[in-house]
Amino acid sequence: MDTDRLSVSIEGNSTLHGDLFFVVHFLCGLFPYFFGHRCMKHFDPKDLSIPEIHGYLVGAIGPRPVAFASTIDEQGRPNLSPFSFFNVFGANPPLMIFSPARRGRDNTTKHSYHNVKSIPEVVINVVTYSMVQQTSLASTEFAEGVNEFEKAGFTPIPSLKVRPFRVKESPVQFECKVQQVIETGTGGGAGNLVICEVVMVHVDEAVLDERGKIDQRKIDLVGRMGGNFYARAHGDALFELAQPNTTVGVGVDALPASVRNSHHLSGNDLGKLGGVATIPNETEVNEYKLTELSDTFITLNDQPGKLLETLHLHAHDLLEQGRVEDAWKTLLAFNER
Repeated sequence: MDTDRLSVSIEGNSTLHGDLFFVVHFLCGLFPYFFGHRCMKHFDPKDLSIPEIHGYLVGAIGPRPVAFASTIDEQGRPNLSPFSFFNVFGANPPLMIFSPARRGRDNTTKHSYHNVKSIPEVVINVVTYSMVQQTSLASTEFAEGVNEFEKAGFTPIPSLKVRPFRVKESPVQFECKVQQVIETGTGGGAGNLVICEVVMVHVDEAVLDERGKIDQRKIDLVGRMGGNFYARAHGDALFELAQPNTTVGVGVDALPASVRNSHHLSGNDLGKLGGVATIPNETEVNEYKLTELSDTFITLNDQPGKLLETLHLHAHDLLEQGRVEDAWKTLLAFNER
């Protein structure tokens, strides 16, 4: 890569150019947080080749869900291909968009793109870990008219409202009508946004929980990362985080400065603290201090720096246990001294 079109900066300091790039790059490799600041490279997309900008996009934006798109051509021949430039964009109406982008290397277009332009229907099948190898095989650039169902060993089953087939091995299948195709450019790497309205949903009962909802621990979805990497939404990779849809948190700015700038509390810790609707009052803090923290205050009474560090570390442990209110009381106890 041509380094004279790059600039490297240490956040909070001036930008470095030219030969200094190599010096700073070396230092950044040795010290990820150089003098307390991150080393960042800066790129203008206009200065990058298509493979370079594509690499940064797919390397950073992920895991991306995979749309295993089943289409047919004007002759009724099926086509099956996975696309990770994909997501859901609304529920009323239920809309999904995937992009069979123009190939960056030669600016050619994909069979799926031509099919939805001719026959504006598609079945989007979700991809699970048990079918990821076959799905990858289906991404091979077979000649036009080749049946990827057969090549990849998948089972086609009829749809109810559209002509393309569903993939039997996929636990959730969305029959869609294509509302619009938006071409974002004419050069290699340009996107072709296929806007799809879901008209029928098929869900395997095996992935449902007792409430009839899709169980995230059962469905075992995969997502695309950069290069040849995938991610599996399974086991310890899954975690739950309640969304603040009905309550308004006090925010990180409500925390004392010593807490916001703590070296022992992470950004996730601050997010948990800022998500509470109310802050413990003085009486609650003092009661907690007397009953839970008195030994700590007595032991470190003449060492305020050590006391502050100890309280912050204890608050971090409480937050790891989900005891957010106790963490608040612990942190406010020092400020009440």
